[in-house]
Amino acid sequence: MKRNLLIAIGLVAILQLGSSLSSTDTIEISYLQQPSGRLELPKFRQGDQVIAHFAYTLNYVETYEQASWVAYELTASETVKKYERSDQFYVDPKVKTGSATAIDYKGSGYDRGHLAPAADMGWSSKAMVESFYYSNMSPQDPGFNRGVWKRLEEQVRNWAVEYGKIYVVTGPVLKGKLPTIGPSRVAVPNYYYKALLVPSGKSYKGIGFLMANTSSSLPLNDFIVSIDRIEKETGIDFFHLLPDNEEQNIEANACTSCWSWSRSGGGQRQQGSTPPIVNSSAVQCSGTTLEGRRCKRMTKSSSGRCYQHD
Repeated sequence: MKRNLLIAIGLVAILQLGSSLSSTDTIEISYLQQPSGRLELPKFRQGDQVIAHFAYTLNYVETYEQASWVAYELTASETVKKYERSDQFYVDPKVKTGSATAIDYKGSGYDRGHLAPAADMGWSSKAMVESFYYSNMSPQDPGFNRGVWKRLEEQVRNWAVEYGKIYVVTGPVLKGKLPTIGPSRVAVPNYYYKALLVPSGKSYKGIGFLMANTSSSLPLNDFIVSIDRIEKETGIDFFHLLPDNEEQNIEANACTSCWSWSRSGGGQRQQGSTPPIVNSSAVQCSGTTLEGRRCKRMTKSSSGRCYQHD
């Protein structure tokens, strides 16, 4: 496919993590060729307001007053917690149209839900502070934010340890007319997603999650969808830097048994702690169902049992 590079010299550098950026640097683009190695970055679209922070990159959508996606790479070593949560929220100085503010959420009944979770940013004081920018927040039902969404974030950290690193793209589904909160009219999404990619042998494997913005006690694998499904819901092209055939195969599948699962744990490891032990390959759970049959779920847990029977 022919690609038009409509970009001024020097904009590519803004996408490099740790680059020197002023408080107002953003990218508004028609098309930009992303640098190699940044597998987590979705394909940019005309008019995107892409903002590079120290540990994550986001696309801010002024219409909905929040990011449509936040993307970052999380390594096993970055799951080691060195810095505590700041719990100090800030207006994002890089959103040239102005991000949401504290008054938008005050009295709304919604949590300031992190897209890139603070618990993924405890490896750096700067990353921790920037994770509390309002551009990284979205109005989440308290039961959702503190429940099933938190469980999924913990599972992502487990996989970062298991596979050495994980590429994360996460955000709300922003489409149509949504209810709003605050004077900035911050949209309240009905659904949230995560599109995940990890190394697997000489290739990669991926998985998607699509969750309603409401509390749920269902297991995480009830929310698995193909990445293709998330692309259809959001209009975002994920992991486009992969070879076309590989991308198509990865994004078309939604394999539950290809992944290890843990109902508990997944929080940040303290500095000096050792990662959880997992089997190198999945085995059938040794637990039994209420009907007395052997559980058919696959697990990589060292106990030989799935999350339900562990």
